[in-house]
Amino acid sequence: MQKSTTSPTPGYLDMELLRFTTAGSVDDGKSTLIGRLLYDSKAIFEDQMEAITSASIRKGEEGVNLALLTDGLRAEREQGITIDVAYRYFATPKRKFIIADTPGHIQYTRNMVTGASTANLALILVDARHGVIEQTLRHAYIASLLQIPHVVICVNKMDLVNFSQEVFEEIRSQFIRFAGKLDIKDIRFVPISAKYGDNVVERSANTGWYDGPTLMYLLENIHIAGDENLVDIRFPVQYVIRPQSDKFHDYRGYAGRMAGGILRVGDRVKVLPGDFHSRVKSIDMFEKSLGSTFVPQSVSVTLEDDLDISRGDMIVGEKNGPGSGQDIRLMVCWLNQKSLMSGGKYAVRHTSRDVRCVVKEIDYKMNIDTLDRDYADKSVSLNDIACIGIRTTKPLFYDPYRINRITGSLIMIDEATNETVGAGMIL
Repeated sequence: MQKSTTSPTPGYLDMELLRFTTAGSVDDGKSTLIGRLLYDSKAIFEDQMEAITSASIRKGEEGVNLALLTDGLRAEREQGITIDVAYRYFATPKRKFIIADTPGHIQYTRNMVTGASTANLALILVDARHGVIEQTLRHAYIASLLQIPHVVICVNKMDLVNFSQEVFEEIRSQFIRFAGKLDIKDIRFVPISAKYGDNVVERSANTGWYDGPTLMYLLENIHIAGDENLVDIRFPVQYVIRPQSDKFHDYRGYAGRMAGGILRVGDRVKVLPGDFHSRVKSIDMFEKSLGSTFVPQSVSVTLEDDLDISRGDMIVGEKNGPGSGQDIRLMVCWLNQKSLMSGGKYAVRHTSRDVRCVVKEIDYKMNIDTLDRDYADKSVSLNDIACIGIRTTKPLFYDPYRINRITGSLIMIDEATNETVGAGMIL
C-alpha cells in the first residue's frame, strides 16, 4: 500500500487516460469491484485503508468492506447502495484511469447517463446467481445509446456458484442473443469474484477453464486510440486571444479544444458560419508551437487571413464539414423533476455555441423496461429517455452522435432556474 507522500509515476502527465464507468443492478458488487481494483493495484493510501477498516469493524462486517471506498454518502453507507456518481482516480505503470461508479436503481438513470457520457469503456456487472436480468439489458441499452465503444460484462460472485463454467457460458449466451439489437463495437466477458479478487487483478486458480485476460489486463491494454473521430476536423472556438502587448502585438489566436480530426499547420480550413476559407498559420499550446493537434487537446490556432471569428464559431476541414441546421432531432435523457414540455422553450449549449430552442414535437418515449418505443405516451419526466425534435434560434454545426460524441451532444437548460434539464444525443 502506498503512503500519501508517494511521488507521481514517472511520465504521469504523458500517460494515456482511460475513462470507464460501472453499471449493474443493486448488490451486484460495483463498489466492491472498484474497491478491489484500487486495493489489489495498490492505489489506496494507508489512511484510506485504516478508515474503511475501522468503518467495517464498527458495522460488524466480515473482513474489510472495500465498497466503502466509493460509497461516500451517509445514505449510501447505511443502505449499502450507490446513489450518486462517485469518481475515483488512480494509475498503474501503463495507464491513468478515471472511474465513474454509477447507481443501479432505475430512478437514478440520469446519474448513470451523467457518469457514462464521457466513458471509453463500461463495466456491466451481472450476478452469476441471477444471470442477465432487465437491469442488465437497461444498462447495456444506455451504454449503446451513449456510444460507449467498449463494454466488459463482469460475471461477478462466481464464488457463489462454485466457479461453474456452465453458468458463465449460459450468461454469455444470454447477453450475446440480446446484443444483436445494440450498437456496441466491442464486448468482452470476464468471470470474477470482486469480494475475493478472482480474475480482477490476478488470475484465479479457481477458473482454470477460463483462458481470457484478467479485468485489469483488459483495462490497461484495450485499444482506445481509435475511439475518437480523427478524420473530421472540428475545432469549436471558445475564446479569441488578443494579448495586445509589444511581444505579441499582432497576435490573434482562437482558443478551444479539439473536438475531432487532426489539424496541421498549413491545412486549408473553413470557418462556420459564413463559409470563409483560410489556412492554418500556427498552433500554439502554452509557450510552445505545435506542428499538429488532435482530440482532446486545448490549443490556440491562428489563421493566415484576418476573419471575423468569435466564440461559438467552428473551424472545420475544407472538404468534410459538419451538418448545419436549426431543426434538430435527438434522443434526450430528461434530468429534471419538471417534465419536458412540448412547445417549451429552453436554452441550448452545443460545444461552445449558446442558442435558444423550442420543442417542436415529442416523437416517442423509450420504455426502459422492455426497450420498446412508446409512441402513445408523450409525457417525459425525470429519468425518461425520449426522441424529440427541436428548432433553434441559430444554426448548430453538428455531427450525428454515433460519429462524434462531442459535436453530436448538447444540453438543454431551464432559462428561469439555469438548471441543466436535459442531455441530448443528435440523431
